[in-house]
Amino acid sequence: MERRIHNPWTWQDAAGFVQANEVSGVTRTVFCAGQTSVNSEGVPVHEGDMELQIVQAFANVETVLAAAGMTPADIVRMTVYTTDVSGFLRSEGPFLERLRETGCRQASTLIGVARLAHPSLLVELEATAVQ
Repeated sequence: MERRIHNPWTWQDAAGFVQANEVSGVTRTVFCAGQTSVNSEGVPVHEGDMELQIVQAFANVETVLAAAGMTPADIVRMTVYTTDVSGFLRSEGPFLERLRETGCRQASTLIGVARLAHPSLLVELEATAVQ
């Protein structure tokens, strides 16, 4: 697989995403269902704590990708759903650091929603990964 990143500007670098990923020669594509702040039994955790919910949701993305033999570096697209956009932006620091640590260079969209599947959930991450 070959990946080419298209960033006509530099401002997105500080926000931890890219404008576009062009991929060719892909042999596998994994579409991850939305991952939230739940434990291995599917029970919501970190109620009321946006930062910890973001970290847990991304850890769950990593677990799903590992089960498919992939890593966050394989993610080309991520959609972030949150019930509190301002809260997400205030709390995203550890998430952005983890993206950098794992080599994740995703095209990304942040969407504010009224609520998620469980009332205590604040964030949900959807990812598409390719190899």
